[in-house]
Amino acid sequence: MPEPLPEEGRSTDELLAELSRLREGDLPVREGKVAAYVYDPGRPEVREAGHRAYMEMVEVNGLDPTAFPSTVALERRVVAAVASALGGNESTPGIFTSGGTESIMLAVKAARDTRPTSGRGRIVLPITAHPAFHKAAHYLGLETVSVPVDPRTLRADPTAMARALDHDTVLVVASAPSYPHGVIDPVREIAALAAEHGVPCHVDACVGGWVLPWLDGVPPFDLSVPGVTSLSCDLHKYGYAPKGASVLLFRDAELRRGAYYASADWPGYTVINSTVQSSKGAGPLAGAWATLMALGATGYRELAADAMAAARRLREGIERVPELRVLGEPDAPLVALASDDPELDVFVLGDRVAEQGWFLQPQLSYAGIPPNLHLTLTGVSLAGVDALLEVLAASVEACVGTRPRVPEGLTEVIEGLDLSSLDDGTFVELLASVGVKLGGPGGSGMAVVNSVLDGLAPATREALLVRFLSALNSPHAG
Repeated sequence: MPEPLPEEGRSTDELLAELSRLREGDLPVREGKVAAYVYDPGRPEVREAGHRAYMEMVEVNGLDPTAFPSTVALERRVVAAVASALGGNESTPGIFTSGGTESIMLAVKAARDTRPTSGRGRIVLPITAHPAFHKAAHYLGLETVSVPVDPRTLRADPTAMARALDHDTVLVVASAPSYPHGVIDPVREIAALAAEHGVPCHVDACVGGWVLPWLDGVPPFDLSVPGVTSLSCDLHKYGYAPKGASVLLFRDAELRRGAYYASADWPGYTVINSTVQSSKGAGPLAGAWATLMALGATGYRELAADAMAAARRLREGIERVPELRVLGEPDAPLVALASDDPELDVFVLGDRVAEQGWFLQPQLSYAGIPPNLHLTLTGVSLAGVDALLEVLAASVEACVGTRPRVPEGLTEVIEGLDLSSLDDGTFVELLASVGVKLGGPGGSGMAVVNSVLDGLAPATREALLVRFLSALNSPHAG
C-alpha cells in the first residue's frame, strides 16, 4: 500500500536504497535484452555525458527563455544539428519537445491553426500511423481518416490516401518508418499529392529520424522532399539521449508559429509557450545536446550500422525457424515476428522468451495484420542477436501446441460487460480470476491479457486498457 508523507524527512541513502528495491521488478535498461522502450548506445562515456549535462540543467526552467537564455542557445544548437541531417540547415525552424507525442501534437496544432476549414478539420493517415495522431485529433477537436495500407508491404497507399482528401483535410501523414513493422511509407508520392491539394504533410520520423540518415540506400523521407512541411524526430530513441527529448522541424517559420500558444488575457505574467508544457526542466535539452556532441556523426553511423546488421542477422535467423516470419521488408532496425502456424501462439511465445530474460513487445492483430512480436534493435543488439535466435528457436519448439489459458466465453462476456459499472477493486478481482496479477515483474505473464485483447473490437480494447491502467494505479493492485 502507498505510504503517507512522513512526518520527518528521510536520508538520501535510505531513499536511493528504496528506489533500488522498487526497480528490482523493472525490465533492464541496458545490454539490449529489452527490444522496446529503451535505447542503449553501449558506450558508458556517452551515457555519462548525457546524464551529467541533464543534472547540470535540471533546475533551469524553460518556461521563460528571457530569464534563462541558456535554453535558447541549447535549443538552437540541437534543432540545427537535427535539421542539418534531415534535409534542412542551420536556419530551419524547429521546436525541442518532451517526446514524439508532444511533437506530433504540436505538428497537428500548427496544421490546424494555419489551415482553417469551414467544417471540422480532418487528418488523413495510414492505419499504421502512430496513435499519437489520433490522440492529437481527440485533444484538438479534429477527425482522423484512417486509410488501409498495402497488405503485402504494409506501406501506405498514396492512391487510397488521395481518395481520402477533401476540403476539410488539414494534414496528411506519412511514417519513416512506421513503428509496428519498420517500413518507410512512400513519402515522395504522399507529399506530392498533399502539395497538389495545398495540404501540409507531416513525416513521423520519431522512431527512425535519427537512424535513417546514417544508413545507405534509404529512400528520401525528410525536408529535402518537396511537399514535406514538418517532421518529428525523437532523440531519446536512436539519438540515445536521456528520456524527454524530441525535435519537431518545420518547412517555414509561419508554420512553426502555428504551434505556439500565447495568452495575455489575465492579470498575471504573460504566457508564451512553444510546447504543450509551460514550466519544464532543461535537463532533457542539455542531455540531448551533450549526447549528440559526445557521439558525433561518426558515432551515430557506427551505431546505426550495428543496429541494421543486428536486424539483418535476426531476419536471416528467422528464415531458419519455419514457424515464424517477418512482416513486410523493414527499412529500419525494427522487426515484427508473426506466425502462420495455427499451433503457435505468439503471445505464449512472448511470455516464454521473457522467462529467458528477453522482452519482445506484443502487438495485437488489426485490419488483417496478424498478431506479432515487435523488436527494436539498437546499437548493442548485434552482440546478443545470436543468443536471442537460440532462445527464440528453443522457445518456439517448447510453445508449439500451447494455448493461453483463457476461460471459455470470457471474450464474449467482456464484450457485453458494462465496464463503467465496476470499481477498481472488482476489476482487479476479475483479472485475478483469469490468472492476471497486477504489479508483477515487467513483461511477464501477459499471454492471457493479450489473447483476450486480441479477440476484442478496438473500441472494447481501449475501454479495457483504460480500466487496466486505472486498476494498476489503484491501491487494490497490491
